[in-house]
This record gives sequence, C-alpha cells and structure tokens, in this order.
Amino acid sequence: MTDAELMKLAQKAREMSYSPYSHFRVGAALLTKSGKVYAGCNIENAAFSPTNCAERTAVFKAVSEGEREFEAIAIVGGKEGEVAEFTAPCGVCRQVLSEFCPPDFKILLGNENKFEAFTLGMLLPFSFTEKNLS
Repeated sequence: MTDAELMKLAQKAREMSYSPYSHFRVGAALLTKSGKVYAGCNIENAAFSPTNCAERTAVFKAVSEGEREFEAIAIVGGKEGEVAEFTAPCGVCRQVLSEFCPPDFKILLGNENKFEAFTLGMLLPFSFTEKNLS
C-alpha cells in the first residue's frame, strides 16, 4: 500500500467522526505488518474525558483483533468543511503508539494530496516504555 493510499483511507475514516462539540473531525488509517488496515475516527462525549481519538480507535480495533505489529499510520483532521495542513497525534495517542511501535514507526500527516512523513521518535523522543518499569 502506498502512503497516498493510506492517507486516502484516513480521509475516508474522517467522514465517520462523531464530533458534535468541537466540530474537529479526525480520521486515521493504521497499516499492520500483515497488510491489514484499521480505520479509526474521533468519538466525542459531552463529558469530554471519555472522548477517544481517531488514532487510539484504530490501534484499539487492531489490538482487539490480535494485531500487534504496525507499519504506519496516516492521520487527517480539521474543522468541519476543511482539512488542516497537519493534525498531529495528541500526547496520549503518541504514548499508546509507543506501546506497540518502535521509534522509526512512520506517521503520515496532511491529506491525500499533500502530506509529510514523520517517525514516532521525532514526535515522542522520550516515551515511557516497559524499560522504565524494570
């Protein structure tokens, strides 16, 4: 799967966003090493703290189906009716990704027409991992 195809799937996942409060819609497409793609969208809640980001939705769907090895994730977001230049994952999502992905894990930000690749290590240089627990 090409990076552009993965971005297109993230853009499509964004259409499923449930964001009645912020009106900021985010979609993510997570590519596994086995070649499967898990889509996720942000799902808001009136209490705010139960809200779940698109990236975590995709990761949790994949993990709940037995996937543990990931190749890349594409993230597309922005206010309703527009797409932001970049919608980077929040700190919680970066930490969740670090549980399953190495520092060189690819994160695509932008949209299907213009995007840039980053690594998890670039976005979260000092992650908390199992090494911190020993």
